[in-house]
Amino acid sequence: MTPEILVLLMFGCLFAGIFLGYPTAFVLGGVAMIFGFVNMGPDIFGLFITRLFGLMKNYTLLAVPLFLFMGVFMEKSGVARRLFHAMHLLWGGMRGGLGISTIAISALFAAATGVVGASEVTIGLMALPAMLSRDYDKSLACGSVCAGGTLGILIPPSIMIVIYGPIARISVGKLFLGALVPGILLSLLYMLYIAVRCYFRPQDGPPMPREERDVPLRKKLLLLVTSVFPPGLLIFAVLGSIFFGVAAVTEAAAVGVIASMLLAACYGRLDFPTVRDACTQTLTITSMILMIAIGASFFSSVFVALGGDEVISSLFLNLPFGKWGILLTIMGLLVIVGMFIDWMGIVFIIVPLITPIGAELGFDPVWFAVMVMVNLQISFLTPPFAYSIFYLKGITPPEVQTTDIYRGVLPFVGMQVLALALCVIFPILITWLPGHLIK
Repeated sequence: MTPEILVLLMFGCLFAGIFLGYPTAFVLGGVAMIFGFVNMGPDIFGLFITRLFGLMKNYTLLAVPLFLFMGVFMEKSGVARRLFHAMHLLWGGMRGGLGISTIAISALFAAATGVVGASEVTIGLMALPAMLSRDYDKSLACGSVCAGGTLGILIPPSIMIVIYGPIARISVGKLFLGALVPGILLSLLYMLYIAVRCYFRPQDGPPMPREERDVPLRKKLLLLVTSVFPPGLLIFAVLGSIFFGVAAVTEAAAVGVIASMLLAACYGRLDFPTVRDACTQTLTITSMILMIAIGASFFSSVFVALGGDEVISSLFLNLPFGKWGILLTIMGLLVIVGMFIDWMGIVFIIVPLITPIGAELGFDPVWFAVMVMVNLQISFLTPPFAYSIFYLKGITPPEVQTTDIYRGVLPFVGMQVLALALCVIFPILITWLPGHLIK
């Protein structure tokens, strides 16, 4: 069979298996095993063993369980609850203040955890009842929590970035720096949308009653210092050590683990059940990620050996749209694929194929990678497989319908598209920090 037919068959079997509900890791490995054995014979097992040991020796991937462990501890230490109470008092007096507070807390919590599910569920359990009890529009309340939760895959230290870097052979530290400004930009766009909407439609986000926010200034400042300074110190300990060259990503993740445990101890939340639960959750999520990584490694090995990478590169590079038209095509393809496959599947399957295309087109590798990651935020909010919507639906009260969540996320998808456009028009938003701080 020609490489073109093999590409169609491999991707056809892959997507069929995923859509039928089989685990992504086993579908990837199974398709690789079948096509590899049929076309290459028993030699394929030697190739698989080589790739497996190569993955096991990847030092950067050690940061994945460490950052996950740090995130779980941040979730259990009560930091999010303290942050919400502080932001609640500071912003609650303005129209849409609780929605703006939700985005601000999500951004800070994202920088301390790097995990979407943990951030969204933790913040949603606090913010959504608070907004609904104060007559916020259901769609706005749900959209704020969903959009804020997706910041966890972009604002460093993000698990997606830690995984993306080794796959694309780009410094994780550079990707952290490149993703920082777009993450802040998205946060500001979300806040701006909420503020403008509630300014013209005050019934969608009424301010808190004065008696609820009538707290002495001294108490507000004390609450702000005790709730914002500790996680801020943790974030600085992790990201600062990377940005200023003090430690590599894996060592910085270990620093984050120690700092998060000390923070939990300061809040009186460090005990054996907490440590046990954190270890269990970390092991579960890490096992899932690494199983997908192994399956994807086998799939990409067979795909490249059969000439599939050359077929994909030739297909995109020969499109009659020019450099920017091809980029737009890739971004559109990622949006469509993101509607049906989670971000891990896309990173492990699609990124190895499109990264060489970006390099061939002359795009800066860090800029191209961050553009892909900003795009992948859209996959969390676009049905049918919108993970942020499913996370939120699992914790919403009965009066909130799924249609409320769908209507709520649409404007935030528009903000994500706007952020993508701004990063295309002003690439310096991505390239300036990594270009000046890491040589």
